[in-house]
Amino acid sequence: MSLKINILKNSFATTLSKGVRVIEQLFLVPFFISAWGPEYYGEWLTLTIIPSVLAFSDLGFGTAAANTFVLRYASGNRQEAANIAKSGFWIISLLIGLSIIISFITLIILYYFKVFEKSLIPSDQAIIAVSLVMAARLLSFYQQLYDAFFRSARKAAKSIHLANARTFTTITVGFIVLQTNGTIVAFSLATFGVSLLFYPLYIFLAKRELQLKELKYAKIQKQDVRDALRKGFGYLLSPLWQSIYFQGTTFIIRIVLGPAAVAIFNTVRTLSRSVNQLYSIINSSIFPELQFEIGKGNWEKVRKLFRTSIAITMLLAIAGMLFLFFFGIWFYQIWTNKALDPPVTMWNIFIIGIGFNALWLTAGVIFRSVNQPYQFAIAGITASIISVGFTYIFSNLWGLTGAALGALILDIIMAIYVLPVSCKIINQPLKMIFYNFLSKDLNFITKIFRTKLNIK
Repeated sequence: MSLKINILKNSFATTLSKGVRVIEQLFLVPFFISAWGPEYYGEWLTLTIIPSVLAFSDLGFGTAAANTFVLRYASGNRQEAANIAKSGFWIISLLIGLSIIISFITLIILYYFKVFEKSLIPSDQAIIAVSLVMAARLLSFYQQLYDAFFRSARKAAKSIHLANARTFTTITVGFIVLQTNGTIVAFSLATFGVSLLFYPLYIFLAKRELQLKELKYAKIQKQDVRDALRKGFGYLLSPLWQSIYFQGTTFIIRIVLGPAAVAIFNTVRTLSRSVNQLYSIINSSIFPELQFEIGKGNWEKVRKLFRTSIAITMLLAIAGMLFLFFFGIWFYQIWTNKALDPPVTMWNIFIIGIGFNALWLTAGVIFRSVNQPYQFAIAGITASIISVGFTYIFSNLWGLTGAALGALILDIIMAIYVLPVSCKIINQPLKMIFYNFLSKDLNFITKIFRTKLNIK
């Protein structure tokens, strides 16, 4: 199957995934409130903080192992790919076991200090529900590893569709539970039941899709485990620096300018960052194919795909910037019911940030594709700390406009660093990106759209 058709299928699956995620975040909320009441639902959201922390428990090992698997398989080293798959499976299983022990101890401590008794939810129900949700979250660790099987088989879209099906099934089952006045235990049990059925099926389909015979002779290699854990920690740093940046700037603005300023700042940032959803679709669409071509050593295809994605992203960014410049404040006032009034200069600074953000978000896919997370993560941590520091200084000097300038610094630093380094990794001359795109790659996009029209 051609690269163009794979990208189109990935794009469709990713776009559908965005829609399903919006439904997941918004659809059930009114039914939660109707079935349980706002205070009871609020208590439930508080309890789910504990399972949410488990998202970091695999230390990025699944991502690191999956990327290693794809690169090895694509390069023809199938036995080594099978080895990392086996190592990954058993280490993830071990991490799940350790997470269960840690979670059990945490629940005992919380119960001992009567934390659950302070909740509107009975303590026995709270413990059972949290345990079930944690178990469902732990099972999801396997998805990262076996997604690599689909990517290696050039069927990344199928993996995304399966994940969409799981999410949609979870929403449907949850809706049924809420409509039948089910308790949090029933809701959690339904969520766990979907996961318990889905992930073994997902693993089975992944293996059947790739049919890697070398798995029979696979061995756990100590070096594979060490490398995956080391790189996994690098992937873990990404949510860390994002927390420093997003929560840090919010905290600074709250201290310096007050809660009303926080509301204005975060709503403006949310609206301006909505353009990012388009970039994430592009990134998710090109990543599986980009990584596979890197593994095969097809560097000319890699550079072409990279240049094309950068060019399309910048065109979308410019379109988004123009829309927000002319219509953004009008839309913002409707969205907030005219309750908030951001400074115009602050608004324009956030619009400028969209362009820088587009560059480094798309270029940053290269680091994940070559399984080198540390350069990107260290750049993010450095930029986030600098940005938060300047947000404090500028907020004291110029209020919300200064806060926007401080936030913009991160996007500028990341764009200045990430784009050149990404180009260096794939041997793409930085100065020639857009020239090469216009002279070599423009026909590539035309063929994609022609192919799309011919798909049955």
